[in-house]
Amino acid sequence: MKTVAVILSGGHGTRFGTSVPKQYTKLAGKMVIEHTLSIFQSHPLIDEVCIVAHKDYIKLIEKSVLHNLYSKVMKILIGGDKRYESSLVAIQAYNQKYPDDTKILFHDSVRPFVDHDTISRCITALDQYDAVDVAIGCSDTIIEVDRNVIIDIPNRNRLRSGQTPQAFKLSTIKSAYDLALVDPNFKTTDDCGVIKKYLPSEPIFVVEGSNTNIKITYKEDIYIADRLFQLKSLHDSAMAIGTTQNILSNMVVVVFGGSYGIGFEIAKLVKNYGGKVHVFSRSETNTDISSLDDVKFAVDSVLKLEGHIHAVINTAGILIKQPLLNMSTESIKQVIDINVTGAINVALASANALMQTKGMLLLFTSSSFTRGRAFYSTYSASKAAVVNLCQALSEEWADKEIRVNCINPERTRTPMRMQNFGNELEDTLLDPVEVAERAIEVLLSNNTGAVIDVRLTQ
Repeated sequence: MKTVAVILSGGHGTRFGTSVPKQYTKLAGKMVIEHTLSIFQSHPLIDEVCIVAHKDYIKLIEKSVLHNLYSKVMKILIGGDKRYESSLVAIQAYNQKYPDDTKILFHDSVRPFVDHDTISRCITALDQYDAVDVAIGCSDTIIEVDRNVIIDIPNRNRLRSGQTPQAFKLSTIKSAYDLALVDPNFKTTDDCGVIKKYLPSEPIFVVEGSNTNIKITYKEDIYIADRLFQLKSLHDSAMAIGTTQNILSNMVVVVFGGSYGIGFEIAKLVKNYGGKVHVFSRSETNTDISSLDDVKFAVDSVLKLEGHIHAVINTAGILIKQPLLNMSTESIKQVIDINVTGAINVALASANALMQTKGMLLLFTSSSFTRGRAFYSTYSASKAAVVNLCQALSEEWADKEIRVNCINPERTRTPMRMQNFGNELEDTLLDPVEVAERAIEVLLSNNTGAVIDVRLTQ
């Protein structure tokens, strides 16, 4: 008995408001559909994956499958204008070749956070039922309206919010569609709806879904998805760090700005885990990251000594806390040169080395990047630039398999902060060791294009 996952990717994304459908939008360094495919590719109970896509994006899908080595993808089919037409294309493609008891799962390509447990529950439930849906409880009150007037408020204890995958025995879903296609008034939004209407005696078992299994529909959903990827990445790396510390013992790490503060603590942790770390700073090695030649010299010296580099971390930065009109031209230039040009120089000098090891470039921003504040104009602007640099490079370097991420720590107890703020209550500041530990977790993750928030634990 085979289990086939059908990834439905035929939508135009009209509600998303961009020229590119939402499933092909980049998120954390990959297209949304690539995140979805990776989950089904790695699931041990999935034997085969079928992608149903719009004809205009077949070439893009084929390129992605080859690049990502999705070995389970056996079919790439052209879908219809409506969702049910895409499901039907897959059913017809498997009907002739596969037995009736084949398990077939239909999943929205724009649900990239479905987890293995949910998929497993669907597959297992098909041992007893021929139709399975995924749903979660409704947290909001649901109202029924007619011409903007409430006509009913159903009991939400009996209501569920549907998700995907939806799973079926192949013969069952085919029978339902055979009946639906001869109905001149046929209309549906999902495959379980076809079963419910045309095979009403067939029970549809509901398995528990997940609150994080969101569907990306609107532009705003991308921001939520970005945060979920951060949480998922950190959860995965935190789970693994106890058993994968030996990975660090085989790594060569370069830290710019590692003579004190967060960079110093990162370097110390890498050493404690047995890794090889090389620190460059203006105070210790006379390295000025605003000079591309200086940064190239630093990277080349490590390559000459070690032969390879697995991670490059830039914690160097400068804060001059003054109103813009009070700042000298020299001070403005210094902030931009170190915070922005310096980050670009580190990226340029590190690219070839990181390409060889499929390594990571880790940058640092500040919570000031989200909103410019008085006395922080140049600093906030420069840190926003670093975030955009991270996200752009994660896409530019995806084919090179270089991961690029950015740490966004809350107020942290560092010498730079003391110089600008004086003595502050310790319990209002992050310990740089905590930020360094989070940076190590990110190094152990496969994430790219993420801005990782580090918040003060109350």
